[in-house]
Amino acid sequence: MYVVKSPLPETDLKTVSGALQGALVDLLDLSLVAKQIHWNIIGPRFRSIHLQLDEVVDTARRHSDTVAERASALGVPPDGRAATVAQSSGIGSVPQGWVKDTDAVGTLVSALGAVITRMRERVQTTADADPVSQDIFINVTAELEKHHWMFQAENA
Repeated sequence: MYVVKSPLPETDLKTVSGALQGALVDLLDLSLVAKQIHWNIIGPRFRSIHLQLDEVVDTARRHSDTVAERASALGVPPDGRAATVAQSSGIGSVPQGWVKDTDAVGTLVSALGAVITRMRERVQTTADADPVSQDIFINVTAELEKHHWMFQAENA
């Protein structure tokens, strides 16, 4: 049942709601992955990477809120529960315990790459169905790609 009614046709709404939910899950998991590594990083580049991880967390949290609110505006209740995130995220597992700085960077490059790939698919999927949501995905992707570039440069 939709409490808030969207002006989008039902087929477009289905496409867009799936894309928004997937993006929400990926962004929430990305923030958790970055925070987990943030707490456990060790090595000579600890401080700079530690601070850089917080930037990723801030980006992911800010955009997860935008994505969730877009879903709500379209009449689709967002689902950011831990079980949903664990079941649906496109990000692989994160090492437990202390993480060497070079390994932390590699993990973040992989996590960001996975999310970016899925975001780019959402950009394509929503192009005709809802350019407003597509614009959100484009903005998210641009910021994540900037983080991806910066983390790759850490291990170059």
